[in-house]
Amino acid sequence: MAVIISKPGTDELSDVVDTLREWQDDAAPVQLHPGDVGWFWRFGARRTAEALRTWSRDGRVLAVGLLDGATVLRLTTAPDVRRDEELARQLVADVTKPEHGVLPEGAVNVEAPSDALVYDLLAGEGWGADEPFTPLLRDLTEPVEDAGVRVEVVGPDRVSERTAVQRAAFDGSTFTDERWHAMAAGPLYADARCLLGYDGAGEAVGAITVWSAGPGKPGLIEPLGVYPHQRGHGYGTALTVAGADALRGLGSSSALVMTESTRVAAVATYMSAGFERLPERLDRRRAG
Repeated sequence: MAVIISKPGTDELSDVVDTLREWQDDAAPVQLHPGDVGWFWRFGARRTAEALRTWSRDGRVLAVGLLDGATVLRLTTAPDVRRDEELARQLVADVTKPEHGVLPEGAVNVEAPSDALVYDLLAGEGWGADEPFTPLLRDLTEPVEDAGVRVEVVGPDRVSERTAVQRAAFDGSTFTDERWHAMAAGPLYADARCLLGYDGAGEAVGAITVWSAGPGKPGLIEPLGVYPHQRGHGYGTALTVAGADALRGLGSSSALVMTESTRVAAVATYMSAGFERLPERLDRRRAG
């Protein structure tokens, strides 16, 4: 049977997410996580569906991709077909030909697990390596230490504080109260937590959102942000510890995060919160 690319409808989103959950494993290379889709859901179910692509054979989904912007495809596959040649060649064809409706012409990126054949085949097509990212992992077998700061779970009464942190921490952020509510209304947020950290004066200093993929599976931090004027006081480390504790409470086996390797302070923050630095990851990039 041929490998077929599809764009899921909004009524199929839950099935796609369930498939992604099944593929998560602590022993697997870093890959697209259900939490990545959950965070994208802030734009609503319709836009989330438009950003997703699935590749299937004989009725079984073999690969899932999320268009994180117009020029970046975040891609993963079922563990048992990472080296499947038919699938890999179809993926290459679909991401390299604009008429297939995945990526446009010009400079584009594909993020894929490092052990996937598609990663190797894109290199053979002349795709180079992009800027490195650093994945970090914390095992959650043992209880997590106290964060050392006041932390509150974000509910409807704290949404404005949560979104204000995001906009201040990330240049160009468009995270609004409306988008938080859209994200929280999605099916993935039932297994997620937004946390706010506070200083001794009761002022919000930063926020973190964590996503479980289910009991016994790695959870994801996406995102973590601290007010610029509050940086350098250990709040990022404290919130990361609190996020790890929240994930353990949700049954996660580990906590995973990924950041640009050039963000030295961010890498140091996660390591100070008990995370282990994993080998760097390089996206495949086609120059424009």
